[in-house]
Amino acid sequence: MNLPIMEQTFISAKASFAEAKAVILGCPYDGSATFRPGARFGPSAIRKTSWGIETYSPYQESDLTQIKIHDMGDLELPLGEKKTSLSLIQEGARRILSAKKFPIFLGGDHLITLPIIEEIHRVYPDVHVLHIDAHTDLREEYLGETLNHSTVMKKVLDLLSKGRLSQVGIRSGAQEEFALAEKIGSILFSDPKSLRRMVNRLKNRPVYISLDLDVMDPGLLPGVGTPEPGGFTFQEILSLFKGLQPLRVIGFDLVELTPDYDPSQISSVTASVILREMILAFCSR
Repeated sequence: MNLPIMEQTFISAKASFAEAKAVILGCPYDGSATFRPGARFGPSAIRKTSWGIETYSPYQESDLTQIKIHDMGDLELPLGEKKTSLSLIQEGARRILSAKKFPIFLGGDHLITLPIIEEIHRVYPDVHVLHIDAHTDLREEYLGETLNHSTVMKKVLDLLSKGRLSQVGIRSGAQEEFALAEKIGSILFSDPKSLRRMVNRLKNRPVYISLDLDVMDPGLLPGVGTPEPGGFTFQEILSLFKGLQPLRVIGFDLVELTPDYDPSQISSVTASVILREMILAFCSR
């Protein structure tokens, strides 16, 4: 008789790499955190707490077991080696994309998105990035560092050019960041009318979603690196996903969970449910 052993993967992610439609990769890097470090523990916390939730979503009337998902686990990244870590993340993205799988990345701080987008851009030259976050992340530099989680969307913008970045949930940033966002028209309201306009504008273009968990109200999800008052409720984030479903989403990341700042584990559980909802909303087509 074989003993049942629970693997440390995201719930229901039991498919092999070859047969999977979607592939999860943990990117436990937080070397550019500017306030509270610890996001490198986010991927493992999401996996662990996912075993306490259901695979079925009553919100979408759909089940994770209907999608073949493979969890590659976490990359082993050398602590303190930024460029090496980013290179390994890009290599991981390349492996998933070259196999024509739907990529799902778990951070880690938001800088992990940059090497991912660099690889996504090779495969989808016309990709549009939808950035869901409390912060603009449009700085040129932070304390002399140009590669930082607060500069990541400026780097993405430099790569993709004007008109290829949309931002939702933004409520914090330096004055010059908001001036740049206004100039390029990147910040959008999250009301249904504004979302419909964006969806209609993008039509069948490939869209990559990058979601920083600090977009949520910190009273509901306090375990993030840079909490910001205000923000989405859980029901509002579900409504956002519903409004975005017509988009041709070709991958996404979920970043900035810092589980040690929330010993109740509510933040990790909520992140697990958000991941479930994103998979069902964007991978099931």
